[in-house]
Amino acid sequence: MTTDTATDGIGVELIGTGVCAGIGIAPVAHMGTPVKELPPAKIKGDPEVDIDRAERAMDHVAEDLEARRDRAAGEAVAVLDAQSMMARDPGLRTMVADAIKGGKTPVYAVDESITHFRQMLEDMGGYMAERAADLIDLRNRMVARLLHLPMPGIPDQEEPFVLLAEDLAPADTVDLDPERILALVTEKGGPTSHTAIIAKSLGLPAIVSCGGALDLEEGTTVIADGSTGIVTVSPTDDQISAAQRRQEERAKLLASSSGPGRTADGHAVKLLLNVGNAEPAGEGQTRAGDVDAEGVGLFRTEFLFLDRTEEPTVEEQTASYRRLFETFGGRRVVVRTLDVGADKPLPFVDPGPGDNPALGLRGWRLRELEPGIIDRQLEALAAAAEDAPCEVWTMAPMVSTVDEAAGFVERAHSIGLSTAGVMVEVPSMAIQARNLVEVVDFVSIGTNDLSQYTFAADRLVGELGELLDPWQPAVLDLVARVGAAGREADVPAGVCGEAASDPLLARVLVGMGITSLSMSAPAVAEVRISLAGASLDACRAAAEAALAAADPADARRLVYDTA
Repeated sequence: MTTDTATDGIGVELIGTGVCAGIGIAPVAHMGTPVKELPPAKIKGDPEVDIDRAERAMDHVAEDLEARRDRAAGEAVAVLDAQSMMARDPGLRTMVADAIKGGKTPVYAVDESITHFRQMLEDMGGYMAERAADLIDLRNRMVARLLHLPMPGIPDQEEPFVLLAEDLAPADTVDLDPERILALVTEKGGPTSHTAIIAKSLGLPAIVSCGGALDLEEGTTVIADGSTGIVTVSPTDDQISAAQRRQEERAKLLASSSGPGRTADGHAVKLLLNVGNAEPAGEGQTRAGDVDAEGVGLFRTEFLFLDRTEEPTVEEQTASYRRLFETFGGRRVVVRTLDVGADKPLPFVDPGPGDNPALGLRGWRLRELEPGIIDRQLEALAAAAEDAPCEVWTMAPMVSTVDEAAGFVERAHSIGLSTAGVMVEVPSMAIQARNLVEVVDFVSIGTNDLSQYTFAADRLVGELGELLDPWQPAVLDLVARVGAAGREADVPAGVCGEAASDPLLARVLVGMGITSLSMSAPAVAEVRISLAGASLDACRAAAEAALAAADPADARRLVYDTA
């Protein structure tokens, strides 16, 4: 959607969804374009020579991805690791070799084989469909290599720019140098896409689902505002000056922000981190434990299990958890048990039945297939928590009934974990919130999956991004139910989805009774500042305004008016 604010082409605005706050002012540069249509096939050569050529191209791409992985930190490491493994996948290489033996040239064999693999993953849906998007990037890189063309990706130019792209592949995100790239604008992708998550982890101003962005001519100056989702095209001098003032004021505020989360009148709201690995971030990166946060609100334990051929031992798990706990001495660490299963299969576990993986035997439901694996993880967590210098809480994902929640809490307590709760990411749990808080020590709302299941909208499909907006009134209504139930029963109710990192929405959540907000590290200071600028009564007024809204845009406007 575009809005003309001037008749001479100056000041035209493109409107998308802001997913990471901040402002970038610079000329735009487009991402390197992948080869969409292959050139006419040449006469086939010696199959053995062509197979060797194709394998060398795959090796080159795998090595490049591994080098990017080694330069990466945080969420990007696991994503790039998985992608490089795809480039070395023996099944893919066999398929390429067979295609060449069948008469295809190397570039056609690679294109055809990856297309076949991608279709298989897309048909599986959920997490596996996400991997299909990674295969598109692999195809583009291998084709470019075989055709001796520049590798698709971020342009190599010295002057700072605002990057425009259809969407970003995980490999591209490694080279998102904030010194050169001042903001990111994509035409696809939603608030919970990989692009959005990684932009937040880098603190890079970002706007997704911005129609018309790719039509901008190379070098056109824009103001990209990740707070509002507005891209101002060819701005006037006054607009640039105003944006620069906002940038400076924001930088001063962020630099002065420190300490625990508080509203203006002193109401405490814990500000926590989402962490995906027990190990420190890469060289030169800030360790999670060094971030000025009050602990971890979501520690994802999947990294220990995915891409393994056998289950990690209890001792191995215990050692890994201990390393994280030592990093957060004196603070709280909330550990989520395995969120794998049907849509994120483990090689050593039967995936179980079902044609719709996102709704299958995943998370806590995995115990139906392999109760031992969850019990062994709880055993490892209890051992690590026994002498931990921090406060360890444990929660289960994909819980759908109060009985399931009670069963998990009872099991966790019996094994020695004193504080146990569940994720609220299925609407049934929000609807049953008053009964739920009677059987748990705490709850944590995963707004990404809660949106997905509320709207029956795959969170990885960019075209459905509007439904996955955490400002959707239906999702806010469910969050409010949980917050109210927690407040009445004096049971902590946190949010650990992307909603928690939105500074304005943070006020709404606190007004609904949410007691902790967990997010990526770059968002903490901004959320802290936002809360410090509003009293608890003001947060409650913001919550009432949001709940009365007709749609996300209306909710943002109404809440903004209360600020």
